[in-house]
Amino acid sequence: MNNETLIKNLRNVPDFPIPGIQFKDVSTLFKNAKCMRIMVNELYELYKDKGITKVVGIESRGFVLGAALAVKLNAGFVMCRKPGKLPADTLKETYMKEYGKDTVEIHKDAITDKDVVLLHDDLLATGGSMKAAYNLVQKFCPRKTYINFIIELTGEGLNGRAVSRTDALYLSIEEWRVGQGRSQALVNLLVGIGNPAGQLSHGPSFAHERELVEVVFAV
Repeated sequence: MNNETLIKNLRNVPDFPIPGIQFKDVSTLFKNAKCMRIMVNELYELYKDKGITKVVGIESRGFVLGAALAVKLNAGFVMCRKPGKLPADTLKETYMKEYGKDTVEIHKDAITDKDVVLLHDDLLATGGSMKAAYNLVQKFCPRKTYINFIIELTGEGLNGRAVSRTDALYLSIEEWRVGQGRSQALVNLLVGIGNPAGQLSHGPSFAHERELVEVVFAV
């Protein structure tokens, strides 16, 4: 979906954090009570019947809506954090960035094989951090994994969907079935930036050893 209220209240910050970058500032959505209600309610309607038991928020903007959604879903909330931020024993996943490596961590006791997990972050751009978070969550062998972003950026050569390909992938706001069994992951976007508003973006198809998934987003 492309909600006009969300788009109107999303702040664009030019040349941040470096020249040439158009930074999408979701803090203007978080500070607006109406926008928060829209986002939480839309996501709740999507996931209320999915049996979600844990919402995993990716540091740090993924904590805000992730925690709010967990409360409404009557689910637990799990923090996916940068190295050294969690006090107890963790599982880790390291991934390559443009200028080196980065790592994400989750407490070892945060997720079980009985959980149905919803992974949440604010924005899909390059897709690297979400792929790492997804791979990390799969180390816990959850029953099923869903993935959600508030915003997808598709301009400026970004193709986060391709980068974040995994065993299973994407679902739009409509009920498209993808993936199979325990390796199934479903992705939803609230706002797509870079494609014409109100159109469905089909593809690409994600090939994998065990399945072929057609990606369909409402943007």
